[in-house]
Amino acid sequence: MPLFFSKFAPLVPRVRRLSTAAATAAREDPKLSRIADELLALSPAELDDYAALLRLKLRLSLTSSTAAGASPAGAGDAAAGAEEAAAAVKTAFDVKIEKYEAAAKIKIIKEVRAVTDLGLKEAKELVEKAPVVVRAGLPKEVAEALAAKLKAAGAAVALE
Repeated sequence: MPLFFSKFAPLVPRVRRLSTAAATAAREDPKLSRIADELLALSPAELDDYAALLRLKLRLSLTSSTAAGASPAGAGDAAAGAEEAAAAVKTAFDVKIEKYEAAAKIKIIKEVRAVTDLGLKEAKELVEKAPVVVRAGLPKEVAEALAAKLKAAGAAVALE
């Protein structure tokens, strides 16, 4: 059984219940009908690739794309293609404080307050939770600048 279908097998009864409403909506919207027809025309390998691409676009976990029972060659190709696409599309970065020096804690809290608009208490709690993500979804240049500031203050920082 193709990976795409096995992944969504538990949803089949629910989809059948909704099928009358979906059929009515599809008749009213030719765009949805066209998309459904195109998806039904895809081969099982293409459906697996489509599922991986959709997970990437929706920023969902890719770990479920290599489930047990999938053929090793097909799963390897799909996973490799998904990793290449993720590396090529990486435009948003998270700045994460891995650890910090105790003597530099106050400087780090000041930097965190400056970039996050948190109060003193919230910034202190955030820094003490290390490893913790300080800012998420930043462009590469901004993330690198923030990482440099935190490193200068005495924190060990990672970009994810």
